[in-house]
Amino acid sequence: MFRVGLGFDVHPFSESRPLILCGVNIPWKKGLLGHSDGDVAVHALMDAILGASGLKDIGHLFPPIDEWKGASSLKMLRIVREKSEEMGFILKNADISLVLEEPKISPFLDEMISNLKSVFPQAQFSVKATTAEGLGEIGKGEGALAMAIVLLEESSGG
Repeated sequence: MFRVGLGFDVHPFSESRPLILCGVNIPWKKGLLGHSDGDVAVHALMDAILGASGLKDIGHLFPPIDEWKGASSLKMLRIVREKSEEMGFILKNADISLVLEEPKISPFLDEMISNLKSVFPQAQFSVKATTAEGLGEIGKGEGALAMAIVLLEESSGG
């Protein structure tokens, strides 16, 4: 049996934070504001996995309490993997789309995928970016959003 999950996340930019996407610290003048490290890509991925697994969203799993303040989203992703596997599912494929005007992320794509594969070595990943063509708050450079879709397969033990 297969399951599909869809995740979405958005955060505003802040000059007081580093920009972290898929666990990569990207040198830029602004970062994403969030209770954890603000990694919209990993947050969208986690929600997609949790949804496909039949679990509650990341807000339930990682509430805005001190334990998760500034936490690495990759650390949180490892917990999501454990929860999904406890439900009997294995991540097979994930496709992540980032929407932001700048900075350009193409020089960091290989490292982003490598970080994700460090958590899910069996999975295939695609990470890509586009702009909002100047439309809305994202298009004005006020933040970034990410969407993720995943394919999970029921494990033989599930």
